[in-house]
Amino acid sequence: MKKSILFSYISISRLPRFAALVMALGILIGTLSPQSALALDEPEISSDTALLINTDTGGVYYSKNADERIYPASTTKIMTVLLAIEAIEAGEAGIYDEVTAGSNVSYGLTSDSSTVGIMTGEAMTLENLLYCAMVASANEACNVIAEYIGGSIDSFVEMMNTRAEELGCTGTHFANTNGMPDDNHYTTATDLALIASAAADHELFMTICNTATVTIPATNMSAERTLNNSNALIGTEGIYGSEYYYEYAAGIKTGYTSAAGYCLVSTASKDGINLLCLVFGGQPYTTESGATGYTNFADTITLYDYIFNNYSYREILSTTETVTIVDVAMGSGANSVSLRPASAVTALVANDVSDSDFTRSVVIYSQLEGTELTAPITAGDVLGEVSVYSDGVSYGTVSLVAASSVELSHWQYLKSQVAETLSLPAVKIGIAVVVVFFLLYLFLVIRYRVLHRRHVRAVKQQRQARERAEREQQRYAPPVYNSKPTPPEQSAPSAEKQKTEAEAEYDYFEEFFK
Repeated sequence: MKKSILFSYISISRLPRFAALVMALGILIGTLSPQSALALDEPEISSDTALLINTDTGGVYYSKNADERIYPASTTKIMTVLLAIEAIEAGEAGIYDEVTAGSNVSYGLTSDSSTVGIMTGEAMTLENLLYCAMVASANEACNVIAEYIGGSIDSFVEMMNTRAEELGCTGTHFANTNGMPDDNHYTTATDLALIASAAADHELFMTICNTATVTIPATNMSAERTLNNSNALIGTEGIYGSEYYYEYAAGIKTGYTSAAGYCLVSTASKDGINLLCLVFGGQPYTTESGATGYTNFADTITLYDYIFNNYSYREILSTTETVTIVDVAMGSGANSVSLRPASAVTALVANDVSDSDFTRSVVIYSQLEGTELTAPITAGDVLGEVSVYSDGVSYGTVSLVAASSVELSHWQYLKSQVAETLSLPAVKIGIAVVVVFFLLYLFLVIRYRVLHRRHVRAVKQQRQARERAEREQQRYAPPVYNSKPTPPEQSAPSAEKQKTEAEAEYDYFEEFFK
């Protein structure tokens, strides 16, 4: 029976726009996973179908046959009045428009239908018709509203079915405006929760359906009417007296046919806890005092008390808590930063649930992107997020922010920039070219030195050989007498010596540039 649901917080008195669409997704998800933290024993109820939605935590806290087809009876009027109020807000009708009942005022009604006696030709404001429909559950008032808003009853019923589809209802079909018995007129508790949530989004709707007693002024065909709400939870002047009065309740609508049983869609708020409850297939029973009781009211109170008495808000994630520590590159004086929640996570949980029952999922954006977290970082920078779970149900996701600032180290930054520059393909190619040219230059220098040494040795050897040859020649040559011999250092070099040195020099450069 326990199911979970993921949808946004819905205030009972002023539900936010699109709540029904979000709620539709939540209820679909809720049918797949168990509600966490429900360690308490479930309450026992007698009604055939029930759905208790905790609109603070986004959880379905009780579900019984919520997706099975049921007859909605007069809870159908929630959709009828919703369409009228949406037409008023869209400027297509005025709340004080005077509406005259046509010949179809009693269309589809039986002799025992719930009415306030509106007759053909009777005129009253659209606002008063809405009060007749919701407070006194007047079936004929719904027909008058339908003809005024939709042009005809059949066209209005088509509008009802279209709106139900827009709200995400998958098990609903309307055949009339008021819930009179019809095999082709049905819904589910899950679907009607979507419709009720959309209706409760409108302040005018909640004002009307939460009115315990209202006086309808006299009309052209009737004296004034005093109407008491059929919802015993919100009034003490009706046929049920004060037996089921529940001070925390607000609206929405009762219903009864022999096929649908006793039905009730209502809301309740206490200590900031806002709930929506739907009960169908209720039956009368005999109380301890011998009076007749009704399980739709009794079961609804049982479900509300189940939450109000056993659940409370708790801060399960604090803004002062360090969730994780992340390494920081290029930091000056710090190489890590602590992350804290940007806002607290407060959840409505059972009183017997301990903090250890909650788990956390942490996402660091830089790690998710596959990059390194680098300085500078300013305190308060959003660097990730954390989600809190229990048994697979999310209780909230909040941003993780830096608890302190980390200044940038300019030296570390410079090194990183150099490393980044050197890693560029163009730079790598340039460095490779420079290295190749350097190696070529080095090779040429070494080759030059080697050849130069060879050249020096060759020249020296040639000179030594020449000198030996000259000495040998002088040794065996006849003496020459001359009164003034030419000093050796002044003698001109021989042609053979000049040729040898020139050839040696030429050979060296020729060899070098081979």
